[in-house]
Amino acid sequence: MHIVLSNSSDLPIYAQIKEQIKAEILSGELCEDEMLPSLRQLAKDLKISVLTTTRAYNELEQEGYITSRPGKGFFVMSSSSDLLREQLIKEVECNLGKAILASRRASMTDDELAKLLKLLLEVADD
Repeated sequence: MHIVLSNSSDLPIYAQIKEQIKAEILSGELCEDEMLPSLRQLAKDLKISVLTTTRAYNELEQEGYITSRPGKGFFVMSSSSDLLREQLIKEVECNLGKAILASRRASMTDDELAKLLKLLLEVADD
């Protein structure tokens, strides 16, 4: 996990941490059930207060991205988690929306777009 904090960001530090961890989870850089650094370790690594890392982790847990296991730490939520799955579906919808707009600019028919998507799905399964 790689977190970069910026003093010039409009976001508070806890939100910067939260957004970067969320992005790594959604991109697959952090895998389901992967253990996150402890609150104290992350605070030490980033040279910030444990209260700040606690707030970031608590919000990520409330939003369904991570889960705490008493005595063990924080872990990335399973992709079968309803909240995490919903975020991933939202990302797919956004990307498909962009693909549709690009296909319109390329004057592709709906049939051509559907065939292209089907071809890409077949290639991805190989």
